[in-house]
Amino acid sequence: MSGPCVRPSCARSCAGTALAVVIFSAGGSGARAQDIEPRAYSNAPVGVNFLIAGYAYAEGGAAVDPSVPLTNANIKVNAAFLGYARALDVLGWSGKFDVVLPYAWLSGTAELAGQPHERDVSGFGDPRFRFTVNFYGAPALSLKEFGSYRQDLIVGASLQVSAPWGQYDSEKLVNIGTNRWWVKPELGVSKAWGSWITELAAGVTFYSDNKDFFGGKTREQDPIYSVQAHLIYNLPSGIWLAVDGTYYTGGRTTVDGVADDDLQKNSRAGVTVTFPVDRRNSIKLNASTGVSTRTGGDFNAVGAAWQYRWGGGL
Repeated sequence: MSGPCVRPSCARSCAGTALAVVIFSAGGSGARAQDIEPRAYSNAPVGVNFLIAGYAYAEGGAAVDPSVPLTNANIKVNAAFLGYARALDVLGWSGKFDVVLPYAWLSGTAELAGQPHERDVSGFGDPRFRFTVNFYGAPALSLKEFGSYRQDLIVGASLQVSAPWGQYDSEKLVNIGTNRWWVKPELGVSKAWGSWITELAAGVTFYSDNKDFFGGKTREQDPIYSVQAHLIYNLPSGIWLAVDGTYYTGGRTTVDGVADDDLQKNSRAGVTVTFPVDRRNSIKLNASTGVSTRTGGDFNAVGAAWQYRWGGGL
């Protein structure tokens, strides 16, 4: 390993920046309030590009869309995903743009209104796009300038959008795509304490109506409010570890004007580990599980991702 990114702190930041924005908790098609994403607001040298490829597996109550009113569900999702991110200069502030495209294989059984249903399907999930700006504590820096940067307090915001372009069949209750748009604005804070970093992010997810829901009905969904917290430790070798947690509530649905008893009040916990392989490559492993669940979200998930970075003087 040689060049400007040889410092462990630089390797940590580069390794965490884009991998954090594509953690894939449930196959890429559910309500993204359940995401657990450490280092989503970390800084990175302007002009650096990130290519991310990975795999995720989720199994449990409602691993795709936690607002679907299923009972006794046992659904398995195997998913591959490809992502791209670029570090930006946004009026002197550091920023990022990223996009994630998933492909999933889903199988399992569940009950709706006491009737058993079985599903086995594969296809593309809904793609996600996100724009992030750190407007305090993380100025836009070249790779050379980034070598002397030390994080203190970072405050940032992001806007994430999901497009309804994934696999969807209105004659089936469980699908990989959701047939609706959603938009998630979020505010995040990250504070460094020596080798430790604490993070807190709060967001709200707004949904468009699904006008071709199961049985040709129209389904509306209230916003989901979420908060996530992370405690991260940076090792001198460049490896970093995180303990993660999230809580989200809201999301009550209405089908053809009839409200469902599916208000969500759920929490999840997880762990993440990322380690640089060399100057351009890094690996991330993550796992999460449901802690408390009122509706949906009671599933276990594991994932792995590889990241390659280039540009910006690397």
